[in-house]
Amino acid sequence: MKPNFLIAILLAALALPAGAEVLSLRDLSRYLSDLKAVETNFTQVNADGSLNTGSLAIQRPGRMRFEYDPPSGALVVAGGGSLAIFDPVSNQPPEQYPLRRTPLNLILQRRVDLERSGMVLSHGGDDTATRVVVQDPERPELGTLEMVFSSNPVELRQWVITDEGGEQTTVILGALEPRDGFSSFLFNIPYVIEERLGSQGN
Repeated sequence: MKPNFLIAILLAALALPAGAEVLSLRDLSRYLSDLKAVETNFTQVNADGSLNTGSLAIQRPGRMRFEYDPPSGALVVAGGGSLAIFDPVSNQPPEQYPLRRTPLNLILQRRVDLERSGMVLSHGGDDTATRVVVQDPERPELGTLEMVFSSNPVELRQWVITDEGGEQTTVILGALEPRDGFSSFLFNIPYVIEERLGSQGN
């Protein structure tokens, strides 16, 4: 099955009943700010059309963990103000970036305010979804983040990151399952580095 056909199927799964209303920026801000600890599966559509799947844990504010299924086996961890990308076949430390310099920071901030001046580039929707494209107004050069929400209930279903070079990465989410919380070690980058490098040495 061709990747583009798979993508079409995945995007069609986001469809809502006809008549869904566009959610206000205030309601979306409240939803994101109130989102605490959730877990879900995801499908990632890369810029070259290839697909990856995996599991995602979010613990706001500031923490997120992507665990990619084989054959990728990659791991991406946000925590402690940093974002770390672990190469599954390397015994080297991960690539790390300040979280504030990535579009994901716009989701993980303690208080999300989509009504902030200069943050929202577009806001609209149709019978299927509400879509909001945002940027960091202080760092617009970092790219944009498009979020797609369902309603009844309000839920984040997808996001699309467009980097400074114009390449897009789409993450399609399954149902967000609330959790009481996660072990802090899941988002502790120094701990994960020690754990992964130690296991590779055995």
